[in-house]
Amino acid sequence: MTYVVVENCIKCKYTDCVEVCPVDCFYEGENFLVINPDECIDCGVCEPECPAEAILPDTEPGLEKWIEINAKYAAEWPNITQKRDSMDGADEQNGKPGKLADLSPNPGEGD
Repeated sequence: MTYVVVENCIKCKYTDCVEVCPVDCFYEGENFLVINPDECIDCGVCEPECPAEAILPDTEPGLEKWIEINAKYAAEWPNITQKRDSMDGADEQNGKPGKLADLSPNPGEGD
């Protein structure tokens, strides 16, 4: 089992989770974070830290698409290990449905 970042992170990108990860398995896109499933040690410390509740165990039903997205972009985007400010408008985007269409494939800054 591993943890996976899901849709509500899109256009929020709170990085509270990044700061607590003991193995630095988060990778940063332009408007989304992902977890590298090969690096995640299933410790679970990131899940309660996410203000958007956008981190779930991969054993939850219906996450196949998000498991694929996390694995794909973790191989392409830069690693992020330090907390930063959330995106502008993150609080307004938190909980907004249908954000998958807004997922940018572009990498973020990383560390």
